[in-house]
Amino acid sequence: MSGINPADRKGFLLFDAAQKVSRLLPLVILAAVWELLGATGLISRQMLPSLGLIFSEFVTMLFNGDLLYNTYRSLSRAGSGLVCAIVVGVLAGLLMANFRTTRLLLNPIIQIFYPMPKSALIPVVMIWLGLGDSSKILLIFLGCLLPVVVGTYNGARGVNPFLIWSARSLGASQFQVLYEITLPAAMPEILNGCRTALAFSFILMVSSEFLIATDGVGYMISSLGDGGIYPAMFAVILFVAAIGFVADRIYTMFVKRQLRWRDA
Repeated sequence: MSGINPADRKGFLLFDAAQKVSRLLPLVILAAVWELLGATGLISRQMLPSLGLIFSEFVTMLFNGDLLYNTYRSLSRAGSGLVCAIVVGVLAGLLMANFRTTRLLLNPIIQIFYPMPKSALIPVVMIWLGLGDSSKILLIFLGCLLPVVVGTYNGARGVNPFLIWSARSLGASQFQVLYEITLPAAMPEILNGCRTALAFSFILMVSSEFLIATDGVGYMISSLGDGGIYPAMFAVILFVAAIGFVADRIYTMFVKRQLRWRDA
């Protein structure tokens, strides 16, 4: 940096700062529109509370423990379903890509269930497993499974056949080819599928708790809305949105770290 002209360095820092500020601009505009709609009476303050009141309710729920407890309950369900979906989905995708019999068995099931809204399964899992955690975990698992399977399958099928042929010609077993060649080469597609599954886990976490839960952030949103406590309801909604955003950013950084070898 010592060889860089001070004026150029200052200009670079200003440009970098402007870029960071510009990323926050949409949120600033959204907040301004929110307050304007309420202040002008276009939407009543009861239906669209001020951001200050929402923040006050958020702080209250945060310190009395309600928000933290219900967030923990929700994230434990989402995490359990997501982890199971990733493990099973990667295994199923690899088997489909490498064994014709597995592909013939699973492909019709995937084609039938992939376009179906996963929230439609809520009554089914409620009948099967009741209102306990197992019904929510199963729903999240089923909803997150298919993106991982499809991503893994597409990635594994796209592996350069020359790499597989070379490994087999050197005496590698089928397992070694899968673990040392196919899996690393398919990793970008697998990670893309997992990112989609991460988003689905939040969606299904909240939607399932609307109907088949007695705790969790989805249950909080539903019960607060039914009770007309809209500032607290919006506080929980925005908090869940913030958690989802942070989780996606963390996952994106993790993916970039894992795929640095592609840019080497």
